[in-house]
This record gives sequence, structure tokens and C-alpha cells, in this order.
Amino acid sequence: MQTLGELAISRRGLMIGTAASVAMTTAPSVANAAAGTAGAPVMTKLTLTVNGEARDLDLDTRTTLLDALREHLHLTGTKKGCDHGQCGACTVIVEGRRINSCLTLAVMHDGDSVTTIEGLGRPDNLHPMQAAFVKHDGYQCGYCTPGQICSSVAVLDEIKAGIPSHVTADLTAQPQLTEAELRERMSGNICRCGAYSNIVEAITEVAGRQA
Repeated sequence: MQTLGELAISRRGLMIGTAASVAMTTAPSVANAAAGTAGAPVMTKLTLTVNGEARDLDLDTRTTLLDALREHLHLTGTKKGCDHGQCGACTVIVEGRRINSCLTLAVMHDGDSVTTIEGLGRPDNLHPMQAAFVKHDGYQCGYCTPGQICSSVAVLDEIKAGIPSHVTADLTAQPQLTEAELRERMSGNICRCGAYSNIVEAITEVAGRQA
């Protein structure tokens, strides 16, 4: 005859065994149900004005703006670096503001105006910032350069518009185009080749032309 302790242990073992058996039986059906409801990707139509030209797209709603530009519109000047918004290689200008295109979905920009490196200048007619980067050797491997140039153009517009940065001392005054301001504002664009001083010189020259 079992004692109360032995009976409790026996019942506990039975409960554990039953639970494990139920889990083994139901797990495959749950997995199959999940697989069955996955379905096809959700597609949507949108229009982007890219470099002044309206482009109609039919995209998976999960497509980033970066992938829409590179894989669907074949504008490969915009680079995919970290794909986590940490390197700045994918910087483009959307509605006049620079953004990391890897961190935003294309569907969020339906109807927006997007400027990529291809829209700033051409080999036979460089944008002043592109020409300054060439003159001051503001690139080495060139991989980050499209993002650097797009960001540089937007930085000058930010300063002109009076938008302060983290190092702006007087938030009520017009930001000054100092080296500290440029380095702070460009800090989101990483150059593994280390051409930072040359990049600052290039931006400063273009700012002087615009002044």
C-alpha cells in the first residue's frame, strides 16, 4: 500500500507525462496552422518622384526605401552598408531632408520627392559638392561617398535654415559654419578610409561658394 508521499510523487509523474504527451501531439498541428496562415506577401502600389521623375512601383509593403531604389529602380549609387542606420552609406534626401533609406519603408514615402546621388549631378556636369570631393580627395574607396555627398548637401541647407545641432552654443542665433558644426552634423556618415579632414575641406569650399 502506497504512503501519501509516494502517492503524491506518482500523481505528479503522471501529470508531467500527460502534459509532455499533449505537447508532442499538439505542437505539429500548431506549426502547420501557423504555416498555413502565412500566405503571400502584401503588395501595394505607390509613386515616388525620384530625381525629378515620377516612378510607379508595385512593392511588398516590407520593402525599405533603400531596396526600392537599388533593386527595383536600379539606382545603385545609394549604397547598402550596415543596413542598421549606423553607417550613413544609404543617405538620400527626401522632401529636402536627409534620411537613412535603410531605416524607412518605401510605402511611407508615397508621393514624396527623393534625391539620390544620381540626381545631384552627372559625370559631365558635376554638382559643386561632387566636384569639391574630387578636388580635395574626400573619398578613397568611394563606397561611402554617395551618402557623404548627399548628407553634405543637406547639412548646408540645415545650417542655412537655422537648424541647430548638438554643438550649437546659442540656440537663438544662426548656426555658424564651423569645423565643429560640420563634424557633428556629419558624424552619422562613417568613412572607414578616414578621409574626414578632406571631407570637411570640401564642404567648407562649397559653403564659401554659396555664401
